[in-house]
Amino acid sequence: MEGKKLVAVFLMCMVVLTTMSEATEEEYRDCYHTCHKQCSEDGHGYTFCEMKCDTDCSRKDIVAQFPKFKG
Repeated sequence: MEGKKLVAVFLMCMVVLTTMSEATEEEYRDCYHTCHKQCSEDGHGYTFCEMKCDTDCSRKDIVAQFPKFKG
């Protein structure tokens, strides 16, 4: 019986995280494209901009989802 409860809680957590992820996907994409464009205009290479913007926008996304996270 405890195993079934644990599985149910796990599945609910996955549903919640998936829903949160889908809600912020567009915001992340907008952040990434804006950041990458600005970074490229500043004269940086593609790989540098990709890594920088992925890190910056991921951090913003995590902080938005979990406000108590201090990133």
